Amino acid sequence: MSTLCKLTDRFLLSRPKSLILHSLFALLLSFAGPQAHAQGSTLAKEELACLSCHDKVGPGKALESGEILSLAISTKAYAESMHKETSCEDCHSDIDAKTHSKTIKTIKSKRDFALSMRESCRTCHTKKFTQYEDSVHAALIKDGNKEAPLCSDCHNPHTVRSTKIPAPHAANGCANCHEDIFKASTKDVHGLTRVVNGKTAPLCADCHKAHDVQAASLGNGVKDACLSCHENSINQHKEWLPNAARHFEAISCPVCHAPTAQRRVNLRLYDNVAMKQISEKTGVPQFEKLTQAADAKDLGLDERALWSLLKEFNQEGSQGKTVLRGRLEVLSGVEAHQLSEKSKAIKDCNVCHQKGAAPFQSVTLTIAGPDGRPIRHGVQKDVLTSLLATESVRGFYAIGSTRIKLLDTLFIMVMLGAVSVPIGHMTIKRLFKSVREKLAAEKIAAHSVADEKESTHHRRTDDDTSK
Repeated sequence: MSTLCKLTDRFLLSRPKSLILHSLFALLLSFAGPQAHAQGSTLAKEELACLSCHDKVGPGKALESGEILSLAISTKAYAESMHKETSCEDCHSDIDAKTHSKTIKTIKSKRDFALSMRESCRTCHTKKFTQYEDSVHAALIKDGNKEAPLCSDCHNPHTVRSTKIPAPHAANGCANCHEDIFKASTKDVHGLTRVVNGKTAPLCADCHKAHDVQAASLGNGVKDACLSCHENSINQHKEWLPNAARHFEAISCPVCHAPTAQRRVNLRLYDNVAMKQISEKTGVPQFEKLTQAADAKDLGLDERALWSLLKEFNQEGSQGKTVLRGRLEVLSGVEAHQLSEKSKAIKDCNVCHQKGAAPFQSVTLTIAGPDGRPIRHGVQKDVLTSLLATESVRGFYAIGSTRIKLLDTLFIMVMLGAVSVPIGHMTIKRLFKSVREKLAAEKIAAHSVADEKESTHHRRTDDDTSK
């Protein structure tokens, strides 16, 4: 053993210091990196060199905000990720391998670091990034919202896996921000189908999309999301629901399929020419200015205030272009994700079509904000029973709903009148049938006598001529 030590000493003393250092570094790598090489055998040597240091759990980097930014990256997880063939320098182009770890880089916070890194995502994921920039999430970031999700909030860049690989429902990134809604969705008919019964059921991105996420209340987003899977729903409802297509237009699906939810009437400002919901212009808060002026005491807009509001929106000589489209919906996003089995869905028409029905006790007026999110203002519930408001509120009145009794009475009178005219005509026709037949017979007889006299006259004339 002593002989081996002496030989080693001679070898080290006979070599330059640089060679000795290289040998020691190689020796250290042989101990530090065997596991990394084994777990990441498909990775390039440059990435393995980075992971030889980063595949260690350490305290991380202290930031100016007081946060600790973890620098640990699992070689195994990275080797199984979608980025395993991406070079570290493709994303971290600001890092120089020669000076890395020798220079101190100042970082304000985790948020600032994530913001600075998201441009690297655009390089490879141009299409997805463009979709994201048009989303409500990107709009929130532009507004300075510090909670709005960035790429790395939903996709860990070092462990991201294909969406085709099944993952636990709890791993869904949406839960980070929408915790209450996420918890509700795990217990509704979709969540129970997936979690308890192990069957296929929609996830968040299936209804709300993954990158170009829009406000759920905008347009017909909720209905379209439901019909994307339940394609034959309207025809199925026609078997028992009168005027089913009209119900689908004026009532949000969760209103009936979340039977324990509270409901409201949402009056949306609607462009009757372009056939779309009106959006507030960026930097021009017209809606809030007008509603606050019309409802200074915050008691809710009445029918006259609504009428005046519509006149303001129709000032450019396009009378009737802007109208109010009524829609029945649930009060909150949580309740919209408490869908029950279809056997428990509301099928009793009296829930809505009766005097003092609960869904009509809460009314709001909305316009889509610049990013699609709704801007709301309260409306007095008496608007729904006001004859004056029928011109303002389009496409929401239904006979028998007893919201506007006068309209029900007038409608019934019109219907009776429309039916009584042909019935009366047929009755009179039957009663005077014999009279008509007698008059017709007398008319025919009179014509016959006249014809006979005419014939006799011609014969006499002919006889006189022949003489």
